[in-house]
Amino acid sequence: MRDLGVGFGYLLKGQRWVSRHGKQYGFGLLPGLVTLVLYGAALVALAVWGEDAVTWATPFADDWAGPWQGLFRGFLTAVLFALGLLLAVLTFTAVTLLVGQPFYESLSEQVDADVSPDGTAPRSELSLWRELCVSARDSMRVLVRAGLWGVLLFALGFLPFVGQTVVPVLGFFVTGFFLTEELTAVALQRRGVELRARLALLRSRKALVWGFGTPLGLAFLVPFVAVFLMPGAVAGATMLAREVAGEGGEGAGLPGAAAVPAGG
Repeated sequence: MRDLGVGFGYLLKGQRWVSRHGKQYGFGLLPGLVTLVLYGAALVALAVWGEDAVTWATPFADDWAGPWQGLFRGFLTAVLFALGLLLAVLTFTAVTLLVGQPFYESLSEQVDADVSPDGTAPRSELSLWRELCVSARDSMRVLVRAGLWGVLLFALGFLPFVGQTVVPVLGFFVTGFFLTEELTAVALQRRGVELRARLALLRSRKALVWGFGTPLGLAFLVPFVAVFLMPGAVAGATMLAREVAGEGGEGAGLPGAAAVPAGG
């Protein structure tokens, strides 16, 4: 229970940090706005042409009589849109981080330097292009894992009672875990921590991760909220990453990254 509160505390601390650093917050909003426009257009297209896509995919139902054809295709259209919305929630963070890699990298470094006792922050020795490639590769691996969980939870959703009570709760915890993984990747990747090691670190502190990511996932369901919370979420995730990496207040970094002073 303590770790749940600590994780939520990092989420609040991140929002407070960006509220005191207006310039970083302003730059951090740009990638989220770009991604929001792209996702909004995709969801509108899905809403407009989803029924046509379902009709095209179910030619066997063309000759069905009575209301069954409409009910069947209407159900599939609703399911298609729901899956699209779930996929948007699960992937929004990954895509926004990829679009805004330079912005969030700089923001995360500033947070690291600000909270570090010696005023320095680890910096990756990889080039920006290599960083983008690694981030895209890792994001795809995480999205595959998240997608498998999504399919499993969707199937379990048809179970009576359990599907309407337990499964939605599990879904939010799963979403919270993967959101936290994507957000902490900005700081941990600079420390040379590979995806497999990142996942192991986060699994060792599940309550901490859930305390941070689950409320954030719930907030992200509200339209436009994700855009305004993303800079603070990156800041809070950087603080959380320091704890799971064993740095705490000591500033002891992991190997694989060079320390740079604030503003460097």
